[in-house]
Order: sequence, then C-alpha cells, then structure tokens
Amino acid sequence: MSHNCSPFSHVAPRAGFVAALALASLVIPALPFAAAPAFACNPEECRGLSAEELARDRAEIRRLNREQLRYVRSRDAEYARGWEARRAHAQALADHEQARAEYERRMEQWREAVRRCEAGEYRYCAG
Repeated sequence: MSHNCSPFSHVAPRAGFVAALALASLVIPALPFAAAPAFACNPEECRGLSAEELARDRAEIRRLNREQLRYVRSRDAEYARGWEARRAHAQALADHEQARAEYERRMEQWREAVRRCEAGEYRYCAG
C-alpha cells in the first residue's frame, strides 16, 4: 500500500483534479506580475554585486523613482484641480451672499419708500 502525501489525498482523484484546476486558475493570472519583478537592492546587500549588476540596480532605482515621480505629479495635479474648484466654489458662494445682502438692503429701502408713500409722504411715491 502506497502512502500519498498530497494535500488532496483525502478526496477522490477527480475531485483532486478539480481542486488543482481551481488552484491553477487562481495562480496563472498572477504570473505576468511575478514574471518581471522589480528588484532594487539594499545598499548593504549590494557589496558583492558585479559592476553590471550594480548598473542594472541603479537603472531600476531610477526607473522606480521616475515612475513614482509621475504618480506624485499626477496625484498633485488632481489635488490642485480639486483645490481650485473648492476655491472657485467658495468665491461663488461669497459673491452670492454679497449680492443677496445688496438685494435685501435695496428691497428694504423700497419697502420703506412704499410704507412712507402710503403714509402720505408723496416724495417717496416717485420711483
């Protein structure tokens, strides 16, 4: 009697195949990401590397730095657009409040003129 140490040994062979197939369907899509890892060595770990390996490491670090710089610039530009929109909205609200206050002030003057006109002060009756 042979002893099977497979993690699927407790299930029927067909179920083991199905389980392996399911596991493969999860692993295979991730392979493109694992195929080209981006390595940059720790300076203390780089001591034994050849000049060619160090040059590749420096190139990878420059590439990663440029990639991060592009990301940060894009992110900051998006933030700036949001800040500008917020400032413009705040200014529009302030302008509206100022215009509304002016409107209310002029309406109060008009109401006062109407009240005085109706009270017999005819100089307030002409527009």
